[in-house]
Amino acid sequence: MAGLIPRQFIDDLIARTDIVDLIDSRVKLKKAGKSYVACCPFHGEKSPSFHVSQDKQFYHCFGCGASGNVISFLMEYDRLDFVDTIEELASLYNLDVPREESNDNQKTAQQYSIEKQQKLDYYELMSQVSQFFIQQLKTNKNSEAVVEYLKNRGLSGEIAKRFGIGYSPDDWQVVLDKFCKVNGILNTQRQAQLLDTGVLIKNEKGRIYDRFRHRVIFPIRDRRGRVIGFGGRVIDDSTPKYLNSPETPIFHKGFELYGFFEAKQANRDLKRLLVVEGYMDVVALAQHGVSWAVASLGTSTTSEQIQLMFRNTSEIICCYDGDRAGRDAAWRTLQNSLPQLKDGRQIKFMFLPDGEDPDSMIRQLGEQEFVALVDQAMPLSQFLFDNLISQVEMDSEDGRSKLANLALPMVNSISDGVFQQMMKEKLAKYLGMEASSLERFIQAEPESPVKTKRKKASRGSIVRQAIGILVQHPNLAMTLDGMPRLDQIKLKGTELLQQLIDEVHQQPTINAAQLLERWRGKDEYNALLKLASWQHDVVDENLQSHFVDTIVQIINKHLELRLEQLAHKSRVEGLTSEERQEYAQLIANEQ
Repeated sequence: MAGLIPRQFIDDLIARTDIVDLIDSRVKLKKAGKSYVACCPFHGEKSPSFHVSQDKQFYHCFGCGASGNVISFLMEYDRLDFVDTIEELASLYNLDVPREESNDNQKTAQQYSIEKQQKLDYYELMSQVSQFFIQQLKTNKNSEAVVEYLKNRGLSGEIAKRFGIGYSPDDWQVVLDKFCKVNGILNTQRQAQLLDTGVLIKNEKGRIYDRFRHRVIFPIRDRRGRVIGFGGRVIDDSTPKYLNSPETPIFHKGFELYGFFEAKQANRDLKRLLVVEGYMDVVALAQHGVSWAVASLGTSTTSEQIQLMFRNTSEIICCYDGDRAGRDAAWRTLQNSLPQLKDGRQIKFMFLPDGEDPDSMIRQLGEQEFVALVDQAMPLSQFLFDNLISQVEMDSEDGRSKLANLALPMVNSISDGVFQQMMKEKLAKYLGMEASSLERFIQAEPESPVKTKRKKASRGSIVRQAIGILVQHPNLAMTLDGMPRLDQIKLKGTELLQQLIDEVHQQPTINAAQLLERWRGKDEYNALLKLASWQHDVVDENLQSHFVDTIVQIINKHLELRLEQLAHKSRVEGLTSEERQEYAQLIANEQ
């Protein structure tokens, strides 16, 4: 098992990375008082509720509750696991991630390391299976027919190599035998891994066999180029035509795009992305010079996929069949894209003639004419209003009222800005009214349940208040010299409070983001996240005195409860000599 990442290295990465700079490189922030704000990247919203604190190196959304430090943001925004996030941050500074041996008391870090190693095993195994499929394309007895099929589709050996295209033999267990048996003995651990990654499949009777058989194989790579799944296409009239990997620990199709890694490799600066439906479409387009196409691994493009594309380009063109199914898929994509639209971002829609697909079109037209068609793609606004208007009778008041009811929620889901204003004006024109009049209806639209107003967190217990202040301002722990330890106090939360104080004393320069990171993966982590964004309303100049007073109140509360306990025991069963001395001392302190 790989060693653990030293805590000091993680702290150093957090200290090196300004959370404002990192988030601003992905989500444009605006200065607002002491914070920076933006529309939340984790849920669709119209008005900014996402706040980033440079002082605390912490972010929090008052709409959906997302919060954390720079590591949390990368894990959530880039869909990385913990160790991948550390490696991503380290790469920004050209640093190698060190490893150290685990200790028994490092349970959380140990668990991360175990999970990381499991994923590394999956990635390595998928790479080996992919190489096996590539080799089979060259050497299998059926390879000539497969190669001829690919040539007939206009693909060269070079493009097949770029996309790692392979062949899965017409055999029920060639992969099972290759990777799970040594001298006829079954390796059950490897078999379980191939089942986990979807390369093998188990039927209702418990039989295990190869999922992909007699198919051209298209490896699906993540944004780092690792093979995470496969798509298989038949070379004859068999069904199903396409067979895809299921959801696995390393493959979530709603978050990935086929060909995205290859498009990034071929285009240092992605000016736009063309979204198509099939693997072969992506490969054929690349063969003919359109190296900026991806496939959405489904009938419509998800919100997460749109977010991924907009992180890398400002223009997306979605290409669909012109039939009813294609237009329905395009409409679902449009609905998913509205909350992601901001000024400077464009989504267009391109519909192909019946019976045509991008593969056949570019072979007929060539790159230049095909790209000219892409340039003529329909703007999102046109597709949206054309679709809605087709559902109503525009020559009646009732019809125009229905259009307003259909369109208003969609326009309202677009982020504030020039584009949203243009959509309002376009809708007002269709309704035959002034945009200023329409504004009243839009403002009256109810907010989505997730877009809640900013509320103050409940003050809670005195211990909770102390933890909330300390986790936001760790340096306050250094003001408690001479005070008794709190972990002997029998009040809920005092043990955690003392642990936080101890962490600060061990590293007096620790900041809020680093302190929070100590608890990632532990039971207390979510509670600490909430307290890190708690609005305590204590002005900076009063923080130290307020915090010390709070600790004193905790100690006094403990002493009061202890006095009551001893008084009760004295009346019921009597006290020991030590308890009588303690009781007398507590009474004296009360006077």
